[in-house]
Amino acid sequence: MKKPISPRTHGVLDYATVVATAAAPRIFGFPEQAARLCYGLAGSYLGLSMLTDYPLSVKRAVPFKAHGATEAVLGAALPALPKALGFADHRAARNFLFGLTALTFVVASLTDWK
Repeated sequence: MKKPISPRTHGVLDYATVVATAAAPRIFGFPEQAARLCYGLAGSYLGLSMLTDYPLSVKRAVPFKAHGATEAVLGAALPALPKALGFADHRAARNFLFGLTALTFVVASLTDWK
């Protein structure tokens, strides 16, 4: 069965995630550690997206399946980061990371990686 998210659509979602992740700290008033994490994640997502072998890439250096594997590893780590970095009590920051985790796994499960 063909999955509904094409590589092009996945790219659009990736770049939208970069914008949301970079904007969230200021919009929601994240503490410094959460803000730094989000800015780092946004930069990492941007770099990965720009180098992935899909239609919205700047340079096609990273195979699309490797992009997916990288997202899976990041997604698996995200829920532990609020506690590990000391901002688990900040509801907005913690929940943003949990939401980003959910988004990562929903998009990955609906993406056609072929």
